[in-house]
Amino acid sequence: MTALMKLKPYASLIGIAVFAVLLLAVAPSLLSMHWINNLGKYCAWAIVAVGIGLAWGRGGMLVMGQGVFFGLGAYAMAMHMTLENAGPDAIPSFMILYDPLAPLPAFWEPFRSELFTLAAIILLPVIVAGILGYALFKRRVKGAYFAILTQALAVATAVLVSSTIRETGGDTGLSGFRTFFGFLLSDDANKVMIYLITAGLLIACMLLVWQLHRSRFGELLLATRDAEERVRFLGYDPANIKLTAFVIAAVMASIGGAMFVPIVGIITPAEIGASASILMIAGVALGGRASLFGPVLGAMAIGWGQSSLASSWPEGWIYILGLLFVVVTLFLPNGLASLYTRAKGLIAGRRDNGAAPPEPPAPTGAAATAEKAEVSA
Repeated sequence: MTALMKLKPYASLIGIAVFAVLLLAVAPSLLSMHWINNLGKYCAWAIVAVGIGLAWGRGGMLVMGQGVFFGLGAYAMAMHMTLENAGPDAIPSFMILYDPLAPLPAFWEPFRSELFTLAAIILLPVIVAGILGYALFKRRVKGAYFAILTQALAVATAVLVSSTIRETGGDTGLSGFRTFFGFLLSDDANKVMIYLITAGLLIACMLLVWQLHRSRFGELLLATRDAEERVRFLGYDPANIKLTAFVIAAVMASIGGAMFVPIVGIITPAEIGASASILMIAGVALGGRASLFGPVLGAMAIGWGQSSLASSWPEGWIYILGLLFVVVTLFLPNGLASLYTRAKGLIAGRRDNGAAPPEPPAPTGAAATAEKAEVSA
């Protein structure tokens, strides 16, 4: 029993280790290539969900525009893969169809470089989220206003991408990729490699959030969510605390989008708009935004539902999803992760009811000294 109590602070870390073994060792050896690709797609969405769990579950920020940052990473990766397919100094074929004589847009050219692409996947969301978050948090925009503004940004981004047909492919998006940093996507071994990279990034993001929860920053973020004015009274700037969490969540969304592209093979405005952002939030709400594993499992469950049920029953899938969230909101507002806490409390309550009343604690310190003196007298 004592050994279990010592391991309790590391229960989440042990859970991450078990989850890593299942994703990185068990799944590739047991699943078919079809399900490996699907699981890789779910892992990409789960990376986004981990960041949402940090910003929303820990920081209280309802980030309904994560599709924007998902799109930044996805289109950065897609642009590099498109140029890689076209060859050196060549123009992508879809651009030639619209204007054969027009040169390659200037902002496309740097994405020929692999290093620039990887840097853009990280730095673009940092810049965009930093500017947006600074403008909102410094003006103390929060709650429903923050959620509406972030969702409006997702809608505006999707409309912008749809309207720039020659530069981004418009509604049809970017697709037809053949290689990923030089590796052929038609090779099953390379598909497994991409899956393992995605699953490894998911585990790394979970470890980062686990460490942040235990750190002083995690405590300040939680305090900012529950009592922002008190945090400000203690000398901390809540805007900077929330901004940091918002930027971290944006980077995770961008990484998820970047890995989504080589796995699925296409990126369109439908994957970055308001509906996609709401679906990301839905997975986190289903699993439990305040826990570490809840957002991951919720995102994977939603991903499986969208891939499996939506394809076999497209008219009814949305109703199933709506009914599921009505039930969760009414009976499990903290998501499915709260089932464990409720069951644990119920078991503990039954044990307490059947046990004898606890003995009063032995006196210590000054009380023990006074009791000994009384006995001696």
